[in-house]
Amino acid sequence: MSDLFPSNLIAGYGRYLQKGFVRFKETHERLAIYGQKPEVMVISCCDSRVTPEGIFHAGPGELFVLRNVANLVPPCEDDASLHGTSAAIEYAVRALQVKHIVVMGHAKCGGVQAFRENANVPTLKGDFIGRWIKLLEPAAISMACMPVDKLDDPQLAMEYAGVRQSLKNLMTFSFVREPVEKGGVTLHGAWFDIGSGELRVMDPHTEQFKTAADGKVAAVSTAD
Repeated sequence: MSDLFPSNLIAGYGRYLQKGFVRFKETHERLAIYGQKPEVMVISCCDSRVTPEGIFHAGPGELFVLRNVANLVPPCEDDASLHGTSAAIEYAVRALQVKHIVVMGHAKCGGVQAFRENANVPTLKGDFIGRWIKLLEPAAISMACMPVDKLDDPQLAMEYAGVRQSLKNLMTFSFVREPVEKGGVTLHGAWFDIGSGELRVMDPHTEQFKTAADGKVAAVSTAD
């Protein structure tokens, strides 16, 4: 029947109880009693192929994860509207007191692709997605006026630019900017290749992305 809970999820839950939960049983018990205290927040795309906990091999309680379309951070807006992304960031910084915020883009991002293919269209079909991905407009303008990368791949260039823009937008929130300026919070950019498993980390000085391998960060060509 269509109203039955998905059987594959029930089966997966059974495997989780037998393997995953048992493995971290003491950790779960401790987290339930004392609460969470993650040091890292990851803002990632809601793409089903990109899982921050898996990519960073993180266990329960290690990451505070926010996922949305194209891993976007909107600029601070002080109005009566509902701002789920902004609320999650505020909670991470003020309540959990995370020390790091990572904005992680990824290869073949559908949100970025939709923006690139519909940049001159007022809105996409749908009530929300078109307005949301228009948050990439400042990134596209910045990329056109002052390109950081020398890339032949416009999709990759836009994915990088989107991460940079989200990092800039984070600084429009006073509760982020103030601890960053005082050294209590550090912002990071990253990018993940779904097909190869490669992780690239943004250099905070040059804003270029460098590949990470074996726990280290090495230079990556900007011409790929």
